[in-house]
Amino acid sequence: MAGGKETPRQKMIGMMYLVLTAMLALQVSSSLLQKFQLLNNSLEFSANTANKSNQKTIESIKAQVEKAGNRAEDMNVVKQADEVRKSTSALIADIDVIKQQIIDEAGGGLDENGSGSVKNPNEEDKVASIMIGAGNNGKAFALKDKLNGYADQMGKYAGGAKFNKLGLDAAEDPMTSKDPDQRSKNFAELNFAQTPVPAALAVLSQKQSDIRRIEAETLDFLASKVGAKDIKFDKILAMISAESKVVVAGTKYKGEMFIAASSSSLVPRMSLNGSSLAVRDGKGQIEFTAQGGGFDKMGLARRVLTGSISFSTPSGRDTTVRMEQEYFVAKPSYEIESATSPPLYLGCANKLSIVSPQLGALWNPNFSADGGEVINSGGRGKITVVPNSRTVTINVFNQGNKLGDNLFRVNKVPKPALEILAGGQVVDERRGMPASQVRSISIRVIPDESFKNYSPDDANYRVAEATIRLARGNRPVGSPITISNGSGSVASLAQQAQPGDRYVIEIGTVQRRNFKGDISDAGVGSPVKIITLY
Repeated sequence: MAGGKETPRQKMIGMMYLVLTAMLALQVSSSLLQKFQLLNNSLEFSANTANKSNQKTIESIKAQVEKAGNRAEDMNVVKQADEVRKSTSALIADIDVIKQQIIDEAGGGLDENGSGSVKNPNEEDKVASIMIGAGNNGKAFALKDKLNGYADQMGKYAGGAKFNKLGLDAAEDPMTSKDPDQRSKNFAELNFAQTPVPAALAVLSQKQSDIRRIEAETLDFLASKVGAKDIKFDKILAMISAESKVVVAGTKYKGEMFIAASSSSLVPRMSLNGSSLAVRDGKGQIEFTAQGGGFDKMGLARRVLTGSISFSTPSGRDTTVRMEQEYFVAKPSYEIESATSPPLYLGCANKLSIVSPQLGALWNPNFSADGGEVINSGGRGKITVVPNSRTVTINVFNQGNKLGDNLFRVNKVPKPALEILAGGQVVDERRGMPASQVRSISIRVIPDESFKNYSPDDANYRVAEATIRLARGNRPVGSPITISNGSGSVASLAQQAQPGDRYVIEIGTVQRRNFKGDISDAGVGSPVKIITLY
């Protein structure tokens, strides 16, 4: 609880805040002040988003308590949740008052252009006067006590959790405790001495974001006490998943009985046709020998399984769900074994093996297909099916006699993913790369993993053509470069590249080569990738 679980956005904002605190003692440019303003806006947005999420948690707690009958112990949890919300809102409001004072008195108010920026972003002395004061009587000292008191208070609501202090002196902060120029500073001096207005606002917004995070963790703990965070289901279906609905007489029927909407907190008891089943991972294990007899003119005999699943609800009440599942026992015929399980893939090599243990040495089949091509792969019954439509029907013949036909679904080949490399390194598009390191760009096409495992000879891709531009703001820089086969040098653009620029990669055509060597469009469209330079 003390460490907290942060979203990727919160982790990013935390890293930005570390950079902010490291630069507070520096004289900053107007450009960097704008960055602080953007950081402050992002922090405020994050805090507002967390506020909405926390409100939903409160509503979930109250709904769960009402559904459970408003029991006294649950109503106490609701009371605690309301107190957490009230304390949090009060502290957030106190910080908002301080921020507004800094905006009005130090920043000279907001700019009339509607940008949300202050008129005097460079002002530092008035920030120090407000937050530190002439005799260490500034608002930061009382704020520190409120922040740390809040963390302690929430820890009590969260079952004795130890939340990290929110108001740290330099000697307590891992980032500054070993810095001889910083470690003697108190909380107020560390965060608000020689600090321009946008940076001071960002510091306060970061504290508000941390407050909302602690509030979220505390409410999650309270929610868990009434089960508001539990996964619940209101409709229960008993199901049997069988390897096949049709089994040959004398062979084994295999499948699993399970609850369609299950919970790890449940330990169900299952039976089939009056006999208990072994249950593993919430699923009953089914295996028995199918009995023949009573076949119809199609060679099938209908059978019905009768099962029941019993379990205890959180309230302690036993519940039993009953079900029936039909299956058919077939006379011995032929079986289809697939090296790559159906459904099939369009235009690809789908390998099948069709055997008939009952015919034995008399098994000498030949095949045709409606909606595709059949290629003999060597050996009796071993074929490769190449579909050209959304379904394929394979017709099975033996010594001139038709034994049956089988319908297969056909899937489109899944789209591959695209990965950008610069200078041999995979590019993190959210972070970007240093301008000096980008001298060549490659586009790697990554096939869908399951499709690649299914048919590796059909999972061959390449980028036929791509156009690379260097952009600065809203205008291009230099002449675009066209690359083929997925890679090429951008040295001519790199000479002009600066931090803040970006490479815009327009991918023209991605092609796939199948097992025959035929080339087709991979169907990814014309995506655009961005490499931001810093």
